[in-house]
Amino acid sequence: MTMNQNHQLCIEACLACASTCNFCASSCTREENVKMMAKCIRLDMECAAICYATAQLLSLGSDKAKAITRLCAEICLECADECDKHNHDHCKKCAEACRKCAEECQKVYER
Repeated sequence: MTMNQNHQLCIEACLACASTCNFCASSCTREENVKMMAKCIRLDMECAAICYATAQLLSLGSDKAKAITRLCAEICLECADECDKHNHDHCKKCAEACRKCAEECQKVYER
């Protein structure tokens, strides 16, 4: 099995998380109190960025897989914790995607 195949579930989780975070950030900008959503929006954007980068580096077979997945998991969990503070469906779905991504990233860096 190649490295890319070993990391396929993590790559898929990262791409799904990035997409969900982007949707959450966009949806947060349409909420009534946008200022209250500022931290959520920022973390959504940071999380999407690291998830895309992680998926790309894993796809390339980077020797930085453990380092990038550790950072990705950390940011995903921070984003999930923030999203859990808001009672919006898009935030709940985002928190779920972030936790799934963090779980898959943890499997990579603990190997």
